[in-house]
Formats: sequence, structure tokens, C-alpha cells
Amino acid sequence: MVFFDNGANQSLTELAKVQRNTNSGIVKKMIVATGNVAMDLDLNRLNGKGSGGSALTSLRFDVEQDSFFTILVLNDELRGPIPSSMPIIPKGSAALPSRLGASLGQLVIENLPSGEAHELAVRDAKTGFTFFYIEGHLYDFSPIDQVLNIRMGRLLMTKEFASELGRDADAGSTVGEISISATMRTIEVTQITDDGQVESETLPGDPLNGTVPGPDVVVGDIIGLQQFGSSGSRVGLAVGTTSCNYGVVDLNWNALPSNDHPAIPQNLYRMSGGASNNDRFEQIGQSSVKHAFTALTQNICSLGCNGVGGSRLGSGCSDPYTASLNAGPNLGSKAWINPFTGAFPRGDSGATNPNNHSGHVHDGTSHRVLTEMADLNTTLNTGATYFAEGQYVTPHEYAWCQTHPGECNMNNNVSYRQYSVSGTTSFSFSPVGNTVRTKPAINAWTGATQVAIEPAPGVDGIGSVAYKVTNPSPGVWHYEYAVYNQNLDRAIQSFSVPLGADAVLSNIGFYMPLQHPGSTFDGSTGDAGFSSTPWAQNLTAVSMTWSSETLAQNPNANAIRWATMYNFRFDSNKAPQTVNATVGFFKTGQPITVQVQAPSGPTAAVSVSGRVTSSTGQSVYMARVSMTDGNGVTRTALTNPFGYYRFLNVTAGASYTMGARSKEYSFTSRAVQVNDNVTNADFVAQ
Repeated sequence: MVFFDNGANQSLTELAKVQRNTNSGIVKKMIVATGNVAMDLDLNRLNGKGSGGSALTSLRFDVEQDSFFTILVLNDELRGPIPSSMPIIPKGSAALPSRLGASLGQLVIENLPSGEAHELAVRDAKTGFTFFYIEGHLYDFSPIDQVLNIRMGRLLMTKEFASELGRDADAGSTVGEISISATMRTIEVTQITDDGQVESETLPGDPLNGTVPGPDVVVGDIIGLQQFGSSGSRVGLAVGTTSCNYGVVDLNWNALPSNDHPAIPQNLYRMSGGASNNDRFEQIGQSSVKHAFTALTQNICSLGCNGVGGSRLGSGCSDPYTASLNAGPNLGSKAWINPFTGAFPRGDSGATNPNNHSGHVHDGTSHRVLTEMADLNTTLNTGATYFAEGQYVTPHEYAWCQTHPGECNMNNNVSYRQYSVSGTTSFSFSPVGNTVRTKPAINAWTGATQVAIEPAPGVDGIGSVAYKVTNPSPGVWHYEYAVYNQNLDRAIQSFSVPLGADAVLSNIGFYMPLQHPGSTFDGSTGDAGFSSTPWAQNLTAVSMTWSSETLAQNPNANAIRWATMYNFRFDSNKAPQTVNATVGFFKTGQPITVQVQAPSGPTAAVSVSGRVTSSTGQSVYMARVSMTDGNGVTRTALTNPFGYYRFLNVTAGASYTMGARSKEYSFTSRAVQVNDNVTNADFVAQ
């Protein structure tokens, strides 16, 4: 059914009045279970440069699960939404106006109260700042699939956003389009009787009890952070985790030697620094993984467990692991596991057994959350706050996703909880507040801006880049970046920030959590464990780059692997401006750009040159070489008789798509990261 927006909102009472003339009926109140949003923005128009025509920039978002964006459905026909909102989670970034870019990770789509000039708006959930109104949209609801589509919505610049940009006259102008697709679930059923009386009741418990299509394990609770041992200047910690299956499908929980069960790492983070003790957010500890076994049938998440346990975690059920269970020390290496697919070898596979402890000796820190005492010592960390994190990685969710597109729940399996710390060499911990479900701990960094990264949707996992800029003294700005890999198998190998002209950097720094030492059968190359070598630093006139060794140089290189976060920092004499940083990957994949803030100043211009040749090395004359930036703007150059070409005045600190064309030959296009002069952007005919 297609429903045109007319700006009307109807309550259950109003529906009852309508129904008095049409006999009895059933009204369902429904919220968003899962969904996605597409915004296509005309950045030229948004930035006051006139209409860009085809130069639209696409932004993609996931809708936060179980968002209370609410609709009413009468006898399986959509009556419309009621005042409510849905948080949306970005899956990438773009060169947006600074105010919009800073709010990208905290936007909501809100259905406004009756009587407002517009029905829908896009605003910042934390500040309330409204960027766009939505008009002209069509509603399309399928009662069979319980899918709501909102299509062809026009994004209108609000008066306050136009004023923020210094362009009051542009208020109300169309700057893009939006579409939304959401799977809905019923939270209340209302029976309207023949005489128009309303009999409202909460939806009876589903025999499946879960609420999300497919299997969906989340960390429902973080409990009992404890110290379990020490060795030298380090301690071994562990935290309890309680899993909940939010899915309507029972989740496979087959113990080793089966490889169809969740693996569970634990992490510890510290927020500290600056006058408010929140300038930086660092991971100070990580563990190996607990291999799950024997699911119980508890109901910690209050979903209503269906009673299935043992080799499956039933729909709606929860399964607790205390800190002592998660302390091992018989925990398996993370190196065996693909965190996106959940794949790892079977436990009866000999040398590839993912939980083999023969050939090495355990001490009080082995495989636990390995942490330096100095990072916990309360006399050295006055005012710091701490956060424990748990994660579940399982092959069943990925397998289900492959056979049920759209029912993919691999990216919501992390939760965290704040703890207070006491002690100087032996430590005790107390929880502060409740567990924050389905969010990684980096979300707790006060005042930071977080940008999600997903380099290959459907192929690999997700991560994020968070940053915060402070002004500790006149003329000095501190830049703090945290790069987090939640479940990217490809890992992260480099991080580069462009610099404005005349920017001077000092106190350049790098921080990482401790690595566990290598051991026999740990899954690393040669059982050597992963390297702890600090990342190399390369400061040029136009960029600051940190990088580990490449995969070819060292397969055990100190890349940012899954369930891990590294920090990068410096001070500068220049105030911040919005730029595109570059994230490079370790195993596979082209670099991507992420919108952050970095020292300001005129952007440096460099040159890009290279040569175009045939497969036998012959120069190709008059080949047309193209260079396209992130906004879709393309420049071209022709090769000379010797096959050489050159682009001048290229903006540094960005990634470009380059290609070559010739009447006689074909060439493969590729991404080229430009941080300085490039002289080897060559093309060889296929």
C-alpha cells in the first residue's frame, strides 16, 4: 500500500472514532526492528556553489535496532507515523559542512508533533539542532513482510542550518533526497469493538521470544570485573559476560571441538587527561577469547526465554559466564578467528586447534585482560574513569546472513560498562551504572566525535575513528585520534592526517594496548605472536602518517586487529578545520577517507604524474588520463609522445580515482592516495 504524506498524525483514540463507522478492527502499534537510510546530498548546493547536477554524494546509515519510530497500522493498512524518532548510524563519511559533519554520528530522523509545518525532520539527537525537513515523501507498507519504505523525500535546508552557514536566503531550498527502509515489529495490539470501544493490550509473548529476524547474540550484561593474577608489573583481569539472543532464531552454541559457537574477547579502556580527565580514551588491556559452551536458559534481558538451551541459545534466552569462567586461563588466541564471518578451525584439528595450550606455561596474566599496573594505579591516574567491554563473535549469524539477506546481525555484538578502580598493585573494581548494550566502549568518550567506517559492506566488518580537539593553552591545540577495529578481518595498517600550510607539530604520539606473547599453536605465523613494534611516524609538509609494517614485510605486524583500538596524537600551533583523514588496511582493500579535524591553514597543492605504456613497455601517445576527487569532480590530461602526463595543483590529503583510456588499449582504474607529490602513478595496458 502506498500512502502519500499529508502531515497528519492519528492517535489510537482518533482511529477508534474512524472505526465507529466501519465496524470492528485491529490497530497495531509498530516500531523499527532494523532498517537503513540513504541520503543523496547535493554538496555544491549545500555549500552555496549552485546546483551540482549529477554531483550527488551518497550517505548510507543503519537505523539503530529497536528504535521507537512508531507507526499505526489499521487492519493491515498504514495510517501513518506518530511523534517519535529513529537514531541513524553512519556507514561512511563525506566532506560535509563542519556543523553537519560534527553531528553525523548522532543524527535522528524525527516525526514531529501534529501542527508542525513539516512531518519529518533530520536533527542532532544531542543538541536538538535541526538540519533538514523532509517533504514530498511516499509511504509504502507491506503487511506481509512488515516492511515500511519511505521514498522520494526531499531534504529542505532549515532556517537554523541556513543561518549557521551564513546563507539565510537558502532556508527551504532542496539540497538532496532521502529514502528509508525499515523492518517493523509490533509492540501493542488494540482491538476496536463494534461499538467503537478501545481495548488495548500489550502484545502477547511471541513463542520465539526474540524480536530481531535471524539469530542475534548481544552482550546483555557486563559483570564482576576482577583481578585474577599478576606477573611483574602486569596484572591479569577478567570480566563476566551474559549473552542474550535477541533473534527469533535459536543461536548455535556447539562446544569445542565444534567450531559453531561464539568466541568472547574482553577489553579494558581508560578515559583521562586534561582538566576534565576526558581528553583521551585509550585501550589499556585485552584478553584472548573464551570459547562458549552449554547455553543456559535464563532471561536477563527480559525478552522471555523460549526454554531452548544446551547446544543452542534459545530465542530470547540469556547465558551467563562469570568472571572466573572468562578468566581461563585456557582461553584461545584471537589470531585463529575471522571476526566478521566468525570462522575458526575445529578443536580436533591438531596443530590448528584454536584452544591448544600444549607447549607453553601459564602465569597469572596468561590470556587474561593483560594490563600494566601503572595504568590502574589510582595514585598515578587521579580522576581517570575505566570501562570494561565484552564481545561475542559467532559463525551462525554470518551463515544466516548469507542465506537471508537483510537479516545480518554481526555488527551489534559489543557492550560496555563503567567501573571504578581501587588499589596501586592489587586492584578491586566496582560497577558504575548499567551495561550499555550493543555499543563499543569508545562511545563513552566524552565530547569526542565518532565516525563509523565500513570499507566493504557485506564482505567485512566495521570500525570507527573518534577524535577530539582541545585548546590547553593559548595558541596550542591538542589533537587526539582513536582508531577502533570492531570486527574487520582485514585489519588496519596506516592512519594519515592532512596538514594545513605552516602547521607546526610537536609531542607526536602513539599508544596501543599490550599484546599477549606468542605461544605454540597460537595461530600467528611461526607461533611468534603479534608484534608490539610502535608504528612508524612520517611527518611531511602536508601530512602526518603513522603505519605498521605491511603484510608482505611481516605477517605478524602490529596492525590494528579486531577488538582493538590504537591512539594517535600531537599538538599544533593551528586551530582545527574539517579534513579527510586516510585509513589504510593490512590484509586487503583500498584505503578509505574519514572526515576528522586537523590543523588548519591553506591546503597544500602538489603534483601527480606518471607514464602510460603498453604491456610490452611501449609509450602510449595521446592517452587520456582522468583523475576524480571524492566529490565527483574530474580532471583529465593527455600523454606526450613518450607516454608521460602530469597534473598540477592537486589538493593533498585526499584519495583520487584515476584511470586511463586509449583507442588501442584498455587499462584498470585504481585509487591513488595523494599526501605529497606523486611521480609513479603509472598505467600499463592489460
